Amino acid sequence: MENMLLTAYVLVWPLVTAIVLAVISSAFVKEWRQAKREGRDII
Repeated sequence: MENMLLTAYVLVWPLVTAIVLAVISSAFVKEWRQAKREGRDII
């Protein structure tokens, strides 16, 4: 049972990381498009 929980814990982290990366990337692209539309630099 302990091995199963440890395996599940280890396998969940890449999924959580992928979700966080997707959220950050989509927010960046949204802000980038808005800045491009308004004619200003993002940095």
